[in-house]
Amino acid sequence: MSTGTMISTTSDFMKKFVFTALVIFATTAAAFAQKRSRNPNNPTPNTPAQDTTSALTKAMRNATPPPKPAKPGKKDWSKVVVDKRKSQDHFMVELGYDNWIGSTDSMNIKGFNHSENFYFMYAWPFKSDARLSVAAGVGIGSSNIYFENQEVIVASQTNQTLAFPDETGGNHFKRYKLCTTYLEFPVELRFAMDPEHMDHSWKFAFGAKVGLMLSAYTKGTTLVSGANQIIIGNYSEKESSKQFFSIPEFTPTIRVSKGVIGLFIQIHANPLLKASAGPTIFPVSGGIVLSGL
Repeated sequence: MSTGTMISTTSDFMKKFVFTALVIFATTAAAFAQKRSRNPNNPTPNTPAQDTTSALTKAMRNATPPPKPAKPGKKDWSKVVVDKRKSQDHFMVELGYDNWIGSTDSMNIKGFNHSENFYFMYAWPFKSDARLSVAAGVGIGSSNIYFENQEVIVASQTNQTLAFPDETGGNHFKRYKLCTTYLEFPVELRFAMDPEHMDHSWKFAFGAKVGLMLSAYTKGTTLVSGANQIIIGNYSEKESSKQFFSIPEFTPTIRVSKGVIGLFIQIHANPLLKASAGPTIFPVSGGIVLSGL
């Protein structure tokens, strides 16, 4: 076979190969395009995607969530207005048992030491929470400390300190006490669990009393001998002086009540006696409190 014949044969083969390849490519592209147009997940660029979300689903998504229900028993105390005509513990009476912290062995304290305190109070409830209030007032507080076979020389003109001479074996008073009295101004932070019914509510109070000593005196009754034989039965002796005592008073207090009755405790934050007048003594008292009106 000549060279010209071979070139002609090769040219014809290449033409047939290229034509066949073009036909196969065109057929494959047409089939792929048709398949894609039938697939709903692959829309054509010119065709907008169809929103298959139901109207009910859209409404549920756009709906405003319902308000959360209030907790049962929850009360908005900021909206409670306490009737001032009802009980606000305007009057308080405290009956307590007293003692001294820091008393020395030379002080023979015996008997039922007691205190009686009377106050008029006024309370201002918080606007943000009617259960809370601040109260302030004025009143009188007194304390009685009893001694056995002993005297307390409060009115001495020569002693530089308060003396407690022992009278054991000699003439002495059968009953002998030291009484101190204060003008007091109590201030309290109060919490009442049910301020609308104070006469039945649990009540808690934390505060302090600021006071001034009005008097300090001793009183002995029934003079007896060392053998406890009555010398003068219908006899009493009283001496009064504040020279050895601290005049100002600051006393923190705690009070817990249920209705009109409760318990209280208090302790002097400053010493009973002046710094140079004797040992450092802190009076303490606790007992029953009656409050109401």
